[in-house]
Amino acid sequence: MKERKKPRLKRNDVVVVVTGRDRGRQGKILKVLPTDDRVIVERVNMIKRHVRPNPSKNIAGGISEKEAPIHISNVMLVDPDRNTRTRIGRRREADGTPERYAKKSGAALA
Repeated sequence: MKERKKPRLKRNDVVVVVTGRDRGRQGKILKVLPTDDRVIVERVNMIKRHVRPNPSKNIAGGISEKEAPIHISNVMLVDPDRNTRTRIGRRREADGTPERYAKKSGAALA
């Protein structure tokens, strides 16, 4: 079985879609699915589902829209300083604690 790498992207990171139907759209990561190498991005890759009404669960029914997962290779982090897409690096601070940083500007990421 192939060994999986730990995803560099985290929840609440702002990313831009690089390829696909939603190319160029930005959004915040709502959820990371590391076993599938996918992320769910806010208001990106929207799908429609027909929902049956269920009064016991207070569901009205009709057509609902929600975000579908998108492959992690199709999104890139938005640089907080330059507002452009960038890769992510890892480095250690002087006291030894690890931090993520944007490779283009060198800005530390939260």
